[in-house]
Amino acid sequence: MAMSPSSLPATTTPHVLLIPYPAQGHVNPFLRLAKALHARGFYVTFVHTEHNHGRLLRSRGPGAVAGAAADGLRFETIPDGLPHAELDATQDIWALCEATRRECPAHVRELVERLGRTEGVPPVTCVVADGAMGFAVHVAKEMGLSAYLFFTPSACGFLGYLNFDQLVKRGYVPFKDGSCFTNGYLDTPLDWIAGMISNVRLRDFPTFIRTTDAEDTMLTINIKQCEIDAPAADGILLNTFDDLEGAALEAIRARLPNTFTIGPLGPEVSPSSYLPSLTSSLWKEDDRCVAWLDAQPADGSVVYVNFGSITVVTRGQMVEFARGLAAADSPFLWVVRPDMVRDGGEMLPVPEGFAEEVLGRGLMVGWCDQEAVLGHRATGGFLSHCGWNSTVESLRAGVPMLCWPFFSEQVTNCRYACEEWGVGVEMARDAGRGEVEAAVRELMGDGEKAAAMRRKAAEWKEKAARAVAAGGSSQLDLDRFVDEIARASTSSSS
Repeated sequence: MAMSPSSLPATTTPHVLLIPYPAQGHVNPFLRLAKALHARGFYVTFVHTEHNHGRLLRSRGPGAVAGAAADGLRFETIPDGLPHAELDATQDIWALCEATRRECPAHVRELVERLGRTEGVPPVTCVVADGAMGFAVHVAKEMGLSAYLFFTPSACGFLGYLNFDQLVKRGYVPFKDGSCFTNGYLDTPLDWIAGMISNVRLRDFPTFIRTTDAEDTMLTINIKQCEIDAPAADGILLNTFDDLEGAALEAIRARLPNTFTIGPLGPEVSPSSYLPSLTSSLWKEDDRCVAWLDAQPADGSVVYVNFGSITVVTRGQMVEFARGLAAADSPFLWVVRPDMVRDGGEMLPVPEGFAEEVLGRGLMVGWCDQEAVLGHRATGGFLSHCGWNSTVESLRAGVPMLCWPFFSEQVTNCRYACEEWGVGVEMARDAGRGEVEAAVRELMGDGEKAAAMRRKAAEWKEKAARAVAAGGSSQLDLDRFVDEIARASTSSSS
């Protein structure tokens, strides 16, 4: 049974500093974790970068963070090391990873020290940093604090990262030359990796291995995160559940025994009614979505299209998707971020007259409440980039997927969704309007494959709910984590 922090002496109130990587897909689960810890009596400080804090205020207004400190959940900011910009877009991932590792350790140390001098705020006792902000583990350890890493990818994706070092040592990476990207080399089978599905290929590993440069920024940083940062942490958190990724988790725990599965981090763990004004959305959500879905007469008739918070496409790709969606005849809700089209300029990112052509059966918005959309009775399929948040939210809602992975471990998630979990169909990276139309018709139709995917999605929905229910595997692991950091807080203050 987890120790309740509220039952501890006031001087030992655990204070957890949460440091997400500054991208939407990482901030989302961290805010869920913040609410879950706060609901259990912890004092929580959530760290945004100055860039993302500005985006949050612009999208949500001051109310998004106002009054949090009085409730024992406060927000702080640190610089990210990149030049100041007021663009409502995710910064360059490569530059951001390099800058945060170089510049942020000193800022984290200063923040911990400053919080320790702040009246009415208990001293920080534990740091939970994003796996992509692993430098914070070493800062915390130097300051005598407990330190954990929350890797926000899937377990299978994290297992892929954990094997980057072996891929280098065995000569698979870096690629010998540019021909390896197109000559079939990516189809090389890798049957020696414990915990991975048997038919895994080089192309199914996070895309940061796809380089000819041994000193590539993302390759080397990911190796450091897994070989240096993760072993130095007191434990690892993953937003998944045991039934879903048992084999991968067994392999991870063989290397990192104190690994906690606490997912899906959704409403069951941190209800939307709990601190409802606190939100992680860095874009303003369009409030038309639910009303539009309510107006759809048939359950499971709408295909939801969202390529996540980072994916960028060309205007040509947008045109092909638009034409394919229109021809498929299913009603669709399509999220098109303001920064999603790489070469759109001032032009509309879809063909002229498209909005009129699909009037009544197609809605395009800049951003939405994805959980509300996926959980709506009208939503029957999800055309997704296979980011982990989207994948696990789709599984939790029981919605099958069309998989169009873009980069990183999205390709790993796609392979598992299609081959292991039975809920997805992969769409080619260069899919044109014909392929989009055919894929949507297959997903939303009455064929045997679509029916099988819907059955499997319903099964995973049930298993996900069990994992976070009282006595479920993820609920027990969350309780174990809470107990562990509460006890560490008590011993550090004695």
